[in-house]
Amino acid sequence: MRSTLFVSDLHLDPDRPAILAAFERLLRGPARQADALYILGDLFEYWIGDDDPAPHLEPVFDALADLAQAGVPVYFTHGNRDFLVGEGFARRSRCRLLDTETVIDLYGTPVLLMHGDSLCTDDHEYMAFRDMVRDAQWQAAFLARPLAERHAEAEAMRARSRRSTRRKPADITDVHPGAVEAALRRNGVRILIHGHTHRPALHDLTLDGAPARRIVLPDWYETGGLLRATPEGMALETWPVT
Repeated sequence: MRSTLFVSDLHLDPDRPAILAAFERLLRGPARQADALYILGDLFEYWIGDDDPAPHLEPVFDALADLAQAGVPVYFTHGNRDFLVGEGFARRSRCRLLDTETVIDLYGTPVLLMHGDSLCTDDHEYMAFRDMVRDAQWQAAFLARPLAERHAEAEAMRARSRRSTRRKPADITDVHPGAVEAALRRNGVRILIHGHTHRPALHDLTLDGAPARRIVLPDWYETGGLLRATPEGMALETWPVT
């Protein structure tokens, strides 16, 4: 049966080797039979630039490149942890980089793909941070710093993010319904697939009097997960880590 796979929020990190191994198993196993694989952001716990050799990720890069070489296209959308991914990463992994908002034809249905962080408009602190790190001048200045400094700053930002998230109400860190509706209207679609919130679910909506749907992808912490889309429909699936 034809299928397309969607994943996000793997947060690959050398401190979690089981997650690295689980994702590599997916790439060298079921993904080989897919029509395409879409990675919707936060593939890495953080990414400090394409000049980082990141040796612990070599098996994943090899598996991604092998998958693309086998004829399964792999697409990547930037997340809030890997917004510095660039053409160097694309060449290394053979992934195709997507825009922040991308509409695809999914078995005859137009579908909007996003990471999802831009939809959390009630989190004003995060939105200000997002504007800062997506600025071209900020990125150029950051990438000009030595690798060791960038690693230290990324670790510090990760710690600040964890502290900030813990003290915020749950609804603040979730998507805003108005932002979801605006994104659907802006792109002329009725189905949205995204990650970021770590709250996997299939939400049935009503948009301008007609049915719509928002699908949230699972994260990869206690277990892995993905969305499998076929010509017949969509379903969230778990992927074992051990």
